Amino acid sequence: MDDDKRRLTFAQRGLDFVDAPLFFDGRPMVTFPTPRGEEPRWKTTVRIQGAFFTLVWMWRGTTIRVISMRRAHGDEAKAHRALHR
Repeated sequence: MDDDKRRLTFAQRGLDFVDAPLFFDGRPMVTFPTPRGEEPRWKTTVRIQGAFFTLVWMWRGTTIRVISMRRAHGDEAKAHRALHR
């Protein structure tokens, strides 16, 4: 885990990368590819305590590497609602 990015995200957004497992705990989610050049990346949107959040991540071997955690954009929340009515 990138501790500098983790601290910055917490300071700016109040979100902590240690909560990333909530995105993969079995709750309804929607995941889309969001590649950066040749690097395969994914963004996963979930609802946590009534609000939508998006995690941008990639596989590093068998481990998930968190790139970004933020409140979901409107289109991401809309996609989640459409899939999980």
